[in-house]
Amino acid sequence: MSLAPRAVLVHRRTEYEELLAHHGTPGQAAFFLSSRGRSVDEVEQRHHRQAAALARAAAAVPLDWRRTRVERTDLPRFPFEPEDVVVVVGQDGLVANAAKYLDGQPVIGVDADPGRNPGILVRHRASALAVLLPATVARGADRHVEERTMVEAVADDTQRLLALNEVYVGQAGHQTARYRLAVTGDPVLTGEGAEPQASSGVLVGTGTGATGWCRSAWLERGGPLALPEAAAPALAWFVREAWPSPTTGTSRVHGVLDAGHRLVLTVESERLVAFGDGIEADALELTWGQSVRIGVAQNRLRLVV
Repeated sequence: MSLAPRAVLVHRRTEYEELLAHHGTPGQAAFFLSSRGRSVDEVEQRHHRQAAALARAAAAVPLDWRRTRVERTDLPRFPFEPEDVVVVVGQDGLVANAAKYLDGQPVIGVDADPGRNPGILVRHRASALAVLLPATVARGADRHVEERTMVEAVADDTQRLLALNEVYVGQAGHQTARYRLAVTGDPVLTGEGAEPQASSGVLVGTGTGATGWCRSAWLERGGPLALPEAAAPALAWFVREAWPSPTTGTSRVHGVLDAGHRLVLTVESERLVAFGDGIEADALELTWGQSVRIGVAQNRLRLVV
């Protein structure tokens, strides 16, 4: 007998909750905000809107389904199941935070605060879930799913990192990183054609990430290449502030990777890190001589549209 579907409601602590956790009481939180020229009312109202959206989402789960909740900080330890339907209640960025821990489970993005979010990934209101949830597991549901490309970084010691927007490789403090860079179609590092570089790090992003950090680098360069679409099996990469010197070059500072190619970085610093979607706490640790290969991941975000 197959298990009933499970709705996994993903959320994050609101700014108001974080203020209470730090300052202890509503009065102290209000005083802290007022001392910085802000009102607690607006922060509290956003908190209530998110809480209401989360409550409506929970109420929309069919009675014969299993259900659970997970807060963003617990995602790395949460055991997702194949039968899960993931309901992300919050901002677009929260979908990216959850995507790296999934393996094909459909994701419904619920905008907890309409008007404040772009709504690229959180496209739905909580009121739509009563229809969306059963439809997601019905026959033919795949036609309502948009698959988005993800990026992966794999170190030579088998560490692996997934991201929906972009992967950053560089010095942990965003200072000068030293490495050798190559673009190759061979998944095994050969070192042929590698260029020594010193820079502020390297960004490798998807079409989804082309609206964020990578777009900033792209605009700074004057749009030197066509950024990939969200579903395209391609990635754009940018070297940040490459430094020319007698021992480091700047001939390769941006490009596009298709599914058959990898960007290969070999570390020539004491320590570099690779992290995805801005989550520095969940990073690969890379030491001198190690290599990391970055390319299109087999995993894809399955976003219910």
